[in-house]
Amino acid sequence: MKKTVIAALLLISLILPSCRGMESEKAKNKYTAYSFDYFDTATTIVGYAETEEEFNSVVEEIEATLLRYHQLYDIYKLYDGVDNLCKLNVEKEIKADDKIIDMLLYAKEMYNKTDGKVNVAMGSVLSIWHAYRERGMDDPAKAELPPMEKLEEAAQHCDIDKVIVDSENKTVRLDDPKMKLDVGAIAKGYAVEMTAKMLEDKGVDNFLLNVGGNIRAVGSKPDGEKWLIGIENPDTENEEVPYIEYLASDGYAVVTSGCYQRYYYVDGQSYHHIIDPATLMPGTNFLSVSVVCPDSGMGDALSTALFSMSLDEGKKLIGKVEGAEALWVLPNGEKAYSSGFERYITEAP
Repeated sequence: MKKTVIAALLLISLILPSCRGMESEKAKNKYTAYSFDYFDTATTIVGYAETEEEFNSVVEEIEATLLRYHQLYDIYKLYDGVDNLCKLNVEKEIKADDKIIDMLLYAKEMYNKTDGKVNVAMGSVLSIWHAYRERGMDDPAKAELPPMEKLEEAAQHCDIDKVIVDSENKTVRLDDPKMKLDVGAIAKGYAVEMTAKMLEDKGVDNFLLNVGGNIRAVGSKPDGEKWLIGIENPDTENEEVPYIEYLASDGYAVVTSGCYQRYYYVDGQSYHHIIDPATLMPGTNFLSVSVVCPDSGMGDALSTALFSMSLDEGKKLIGKVEGAEALWVLPNGEKAYSSGFERYITEAP
């Protein structure tokens, strides 16, 4: 079951080699590395390098960076010598690493930008859904929904203004003893973006990072050709059409949120993990939302926010974010696009 959940999180996995690139730049070869160690999902790293040793050296830097972010942002597990978000949820105040402080400040910014649709202070609500979902997946015959009164009580402890971030003294405090953080809507994308920026600062090019469907291109292929990325069909049983669109990307992020990722069944009805703050229930407006933008952290937050908005609301929001475009898949399978999304679409291989 866990392997199935991990596989479901890998939303966008098609990365095709370029024959022309191999011919025009024979000094660089294509290599691929895989891992399941970060953010409880599958990680794929694709890159071009002159030697496998050179590629592996870059991969080691990527994995060390992702591991650090994973441990700091983990809300379920404590690590020796690490003051992370799990510790914050228990103790309500910690001495915080800059990576936590910067991410939480960015999360507050995205809260305001999305009119509260992305709220990392919703942990009290999301932890209830998580517990019921885990039990329902472990024992489907006894699966049940969380009582609404329990969710509504927890929702009284989701005020993001009570997440006190003190950049000067390097502390984070939760000013509500019943508050918990859940950074699932932003942390993975933010970590991928910071890792990509680390590579760019070091002059690394020709790499593609895919952490559980949060894809970030670091440059293009060696010959200048863009990466080809497939957006998975939310109808995962349709083997004839595994991808609904193919995108060409260089230096951009592609992030998808969908109802087919983490879910369980109650009385034959599926309930996924993207909870609308307004209803405290899984969103039902779309099957999936994909965002293309220059920043993976922003893409992560926007795809979550758009999933819980109406199509009109979502188009207005995406229109205000420079460099961001979106694709919505409606419950009937139809697709809707923001005004500039289609310029990224390319032909199927």
